[in-house]
Amino acid sequence: MFVVELTYTAPLDRVDALLERHVAWLEEQYAAGVLLASGRKNPRDGGVLLAVAPDRAAIEALVATDPFHEGGVAEYRVLEFAATKTAPALEQYREQLPA
Repeated sequence: MFVVELTYTAPLDRVDALLERHVAWLEEQYAAGVLLASGRKNPRDGGVLLAVAPDRAAIEALVATDPFHEGGVAEYRVLEFAATKTAPALEQYREQLPA
């Protein structure tokens, strides 16, 4: 599982100019089963994505298609972790630690 932290690198007016395309991109990722949650950071200096993918390379390739990335208004920090405990609603995403 992955936590992706976005940090804006441009003024909010430039971010907002890409927001509609970014939200459409988010919807595509939800439909594809990649995103589990997303939202703005508070204060509004970026956002956070909770995602599932086969590996880090897949997440990095996906992030490169985000309109915020393409428009040069955000930097991304990708954190990978093993979700060995989850809420019941996320049980299908639980992982086993390697032996």
